[in-house]
Amino acid sequence: MKYILCLVLSLGFILSGCANNIQPNTKDFDKSITDSSQVSESVTENRTETNMTTEVPTSGSARSSSASAEPLMAENTLDLSSLDNTLIGYGQGVIVDSENRPQGAVDFNEKYSKYNAIAMAKSDKSKKKNKKTIYLTFDQGYENGYTSKILDILKKKKVKATFFILQDYAERNPELVKRMIDEGHTVGNHSVSHPSLPKISIEEAKQEIMGLHNYVKEKFGYEMTEFRPPRGEFSERVLQLVNECGYKTVMWSFAYEDWDVDNQPNESKALEKVTNAKHNGAIYLLHSVSETNTKILGSVIDNLKKDGYSFKSFK
Repeated sequence: MKYILCLVLSLGFILSGCANNIQPNTKDFDKSITDSSQVSESVTENRTETNMTTEVPTSGSARSSSASAEPLMAENTLDLSSLDNTLIGYGQGVIVDSENRPQGAVDFNEKYSKYNAIAMAKSDKSKKKNKKTIYLTFDQGYENGYTSKILDILKKKKVKATFFILQDYAERNPELVKRMIDEGHTVGNHSVSHPSLPKISIEEAKQEIMGLHNYVKEKFGYEMTEFRPPRGEFSERVLQLVNECGYKTVMWSFAYEDWDVDNQPNESKALEKVTNAKHNGAIYLLHSVSETNTKILGSVIDNLKKDGYSFKSFK
């Protein structure tokens, strides 16, 4: 009887946290903008104050994703407090297999797919062997004047991408978020204020996920269904929490040092590096603050198309 009562209480706690309209708190993110110690050495965004706040557009013309009106709950919920919350910092590594797939991404899929989490898309074996896909994803930490140019290139090349946004980004750049949606790209959840989720409480982590979810739904009429953990840091508890809030966790199988606006990669070397990292089901993590990425993006797309790749977004 005690076991049944505990199970019911646990389910009620999870359902109320993920489905309710949780108000976001951007205080932590505002602080992180001026605190350079928060920047990771790997693939986290270099935060700075940019752009004046603009009016948020109405959601009338914005399209909704295929998700239901409320975030879908996982079929099998778990006692989150019983799951391992050891912080894991993800990176794809440099070791690749015979298909040029990073071993780190292969291992992530094998270990964490049970939590609806991926670092690389699975190949569709029902399609022709020469059908190879790549997912372009951009992390939107702040606006540096290049996102509109990136969107122009994607439109010209007829390529769809996925943009993982923070709440501060959405508040400061509503016209860009609206354009992403209107032009058929996927907008993903990167949290309200970019904390390391394993370092905060379950309830605070829920607020980070659902606060932005509800904001985007209200302001843009769009339901997000993909989540990228801030800083690339996660735990089994975090992955299950994200899953129970109706999200797929999307990591990456390629990233490089493109985020430092004061030390941008050489264009020719970057083009070679990004192109040579290709593999079927690849999820590329790029940062839209990068001038180099903006300049080489068209050539990257052309090179990969010549190699038989097509581009997909998470729709």
